[in-house]
Amino acid sequence: MRVLLIRHGQSEWNASKRLQGQADISLSETGRRQASALREVLAEIRPDRAIGSDLKRVRETVERAWSGEVEFTPGLREIDVGDWTGRAVPELIDAEPLYYAGWRAGTHTPPGGESWADFKQRVSAVIDRNGRLASHDNLLVACHGGVIRAVLDHYLGLEPRHIIPVAPASLTAIRVPGDGGPARLELFNYRPTGLDFEAPD
Repeated sequence: MRVLLIRHGQSEWNASKRLQGQADISLSETGRRQASALREVLAEIRPDRAIGSDLKRVRETVERAWSGEVEFTPGLREIDVGDWTGRAVPELIDAEPLYYAGWRAGTHTPPGGESWADFKQRVSAVIDRNGRLASHDNLLVACHGGVIRAVLDHYLGLEPRHIIPVAPASLTAIRVPGDGGPARLELFNYRPTGLDFEAPD
């Protein structure tokens, strides 16, 4: 099975560098264009099953990028950042640099937020369950940057401190063999419109 992970396009809070967590924020105009650019890529791959986060920014991305059926679930929502929800990232880095670095590394949980271990377990349970439902060649997962990092950690052992932020409206692919062999990274952070080395959290 190939797991195809797409991050939602740029949201209004991505554009203003604010942490979203599970806040239900819409795409920006740039994000809508980014999402539409994925349509030809997904049409060529032809996923045979699609699941996604039920938050608005993911739903809007899917509407523009994929014409097939999608099962939306809260199990694929972004990590809950608790009291940090809505805070500007530059201000947070200035005020709490060690805590922010720890959060990015998966070792610090914001007050009222979700731990990395709980988040990874929540996300991987959804992916594993859908992978077992049928024999899928290509499982499309429309989600968030944190979800993609959690999947990379679960299948490949890549801890979040070793992964750069995932670019908006980018495609990452992991091949998960059915025989229990090791998963392999096939593609990371691919965007049909160009590179993005400054992706937001």
